Amino acid sequence: MAEYTAHVDAFIAAPPQAVWDVITSAEPHPEILAGARIVTDWALGAEIRWMGEWEGKTFEDHGRVLEVEEPRRLVVTHFSPMTGQPDVPENYHTLRYELLAVDGGTRVELDQDNNPTAEAAEHSAENWRDMLDGVRTVVERSLG
Repeated sequence: MAEYTAHVDAFIAAPPQAVWDVITSAEPHPEILAGARIVTDWALGAEIRWMGEWEGKTFEDHGRVLEVEEPRRLVVTHFSPMTGQPDVPENYHTLRYELLAVDGGTRVELDQDNNPTAEAAEHSAENWRDMLDGVRTVVERSLG
């Protein structure tokens, strides 16, 4: 089976630490993942849960923290029961966040692997694009 990767990037007019703080915050923001709450301690190997409501349905996605290099790189696994697929390792995605300091702010790159089709990868990319737009809104608002 071919594997397709969703890739998105965004410029945020803030330093990497400010962006990192929002991405890893347990505080829910309606602009980010429909206000999902993230539960984890961000330790290597720790469980991570995203809990919230999407299109009127409660969800609880989960995964593990694989890499943490604050404030540059974050890698986690991700599984959503809403896909209807079995909760087995081959149905998990790996999410890779890279935060790069650039002139005037931070460039955030986000990849999600293990998409079964190009269409699925594009659908995921749209969702992650929306999420990064929400991160930008929250970060830039917090800086005034």
